[in-house]
Parts: sequence; C-alpha cells; structure tokens
Amino acid sequence: MIHDDMESFAAALPPMRALAGLDLGTKTIGVAISDRLRSVATPQETVKRKKYTLDAQQLLAILKDREVGGIVLGLPRNMDGSEGPRCQSTRAFARNFSQLWDGPVTFWDERLSTVAAERALLEADTSRARRAELIDHVAASYILQGALDRLGNLSR
Repeated sequence: MIHDDMESFAAALPPMRALAGLDLGTKTIGVAISDRLRSVATPQETVKRKKYTLDAQQLLAILKDREVGGIVLGLPRNMDGSEGPRCQSTRAFARNFSQLWDGPVTFWDERLSTVAAERALLEADTSRARRAELIDHVAASYILQGALDRLGNLSR
C-alpha cells in the first residue's frame, strides 16, 4: 500500500523489520537498507535497469533477502517543490511495484540528495570512476536516512 504521509506509513510498518530506500534513475536504481531498529541507513548496491519486470524481480529478491518491511522512494521534486515528469514516473513505479509487493511504500523528497552524496564522496577523496559507481546507492542512503530521522521524531 502506498502512503503519502509519514504518519500512516509508520503505522503500517511491521515491527523490527528493516526499511529500504530507493533512488530511481533512468539507468540505475540505488538501494540502501536500514538496520532493524531503523536508526541507520547503509548504502547497499546499484541495480542496473533493464526492463521493469527484471528490475522488479531483482528488487523483490533484495527485499526478501534483507527482510525489508517498508520502502522509501526518493521523490525528485523540482527545486520550487512542484512535481514534474520524473515524479510522475516515480509514482507510477510505486503503483506498479505495490502490485507485486504487499509492504508499505512512501515517498521522501530527494532534492539535493545526489548533491549531498557527491559531496560526501568527494570529501572521502573517491576517484571519479568510483564515484560514478557509488553515487546512486549513496544517494539512496541519504533519502532513507532522512525518512528514518523523521520516523524517529514521530515516535518521541
């Protein structure tokens, strides 16, 4: 089920299950996974996109293997907060994927997550080739960490 607000998403989450953060791109999908306590997001891998069915199968395998209880999708809003074609594409992905996976799905504003990930990788003195390899799942971890921090504040 897709939730547009964090409160209903939090209520739908099963206890003691990890969350996945996804950074959907046109060529890749960055994947990050949280710990079971939902306090830390860790970059996991980047899925090279092929066809939707193959991408979905690969994501479903990751979710099952990591015992994921919910998904946070990065929503690429425009800088003014409006939603463009990339947001529509992300929402369509969520609708299609939620037909294959019955866990809760929500969105997190991903503006500047790739910029923050790039900055962190530059500060770590990562080579250009290695940055290109890592950027998507590091961006996914920024998206997921933002959502985890928000969920943590809800429970206080």
